[in-house]
Amino acid sequence: MNKQITSQPDYSEWAHGPELITKQWTREPSQRFNPHQRPYQWHKHLRGQLLCIESGLIHVRTEKGTWVLPPHRAGWIPPDAMHSVHFCSALRGWSLLLTPDVCEALPASPCVIGISDVLRALTQRSKRWDKAEPLTVEYRRMLSVIVDEIRLTPHESLHLPMPQDSRLQKVTQALLDDPGNQKTVEEWAVLGSVSSRTLRRLMRAETGLSFAKWQQQAKLNCALEMLARGVSVGDVSDKLGYSTPSNFIAMFRKAFGDSPKQYLMSR
Repeated sequence: MNKQITSQPDYSEWAHGPELITKQWTREPSQRFNPHQRPYQWHKHLRGQLLCIESGLIHVRTEKGTWVLPPHRAGWIPPDAMHSVHFCSALRGWSLLLTPDVCEALPASPCVIGISDVLRALTQRSKRWDKAEPLTVEYRRMLSVIVDEIRLTPHESLHLPMPQDSRLQKVTQALLDDPGNQKTVEEWAVLGSVSSRTLRRLMRAETGLSFAKWQQQAKLNCALEMLARGVSVGDVSDKLGYSTPSNFIAMFRKAFGDSPKQYLMSR
């Protein structure tokens, strides 16, 4: 992960201590995200991690794909799940670090969830818990509710699965580098040295999405990054190849249920 700002202990590797440790943190911005930059700073934690963003935006890459994490959403990373994190802007947030036995009740794969008022309130309380002492009976009851909130909250569609096939990787890299490109599937197939039928089949087999759905998800991730950096809706619309801002807003609302402004402000 990017360089730590403080010299706090790495609680994510604590096998001992309470089942839940809560960390509040801030980070400075780094360079603009590039989905294909190298090297990725791959790592994993002994504890499961729920990473919540209060302001800013991060990109997370896992072995199953990438996702973008905007404000007021949380990313779940199970114990021992390889991942890398890139911070796109000045950032403020918190993490819940859970022991592996507690994580058995939580999703086995990385995902993004919304943050309920209950989870937010309990997190505020847990920040005051002693990080070196066992949880009290009262705290254990709160932990049980926290686990239920994480487990039962619906997943958000921010995950962008990445292919392994080298031909398809060439196409997806080009799409990520230029998300507003208006090439047809047939033209993208030429870039991958395959037929359009094979390209569609590979995309479905490797990512579980149709070619059009994958392309739209890539645009949504790019849109969230630009919006979080303060780029106007009009400029985002142009960058992504939409004919008018209203067309972009309609696509965004269909995917997330809110306009871009409402989505980034929603709690």
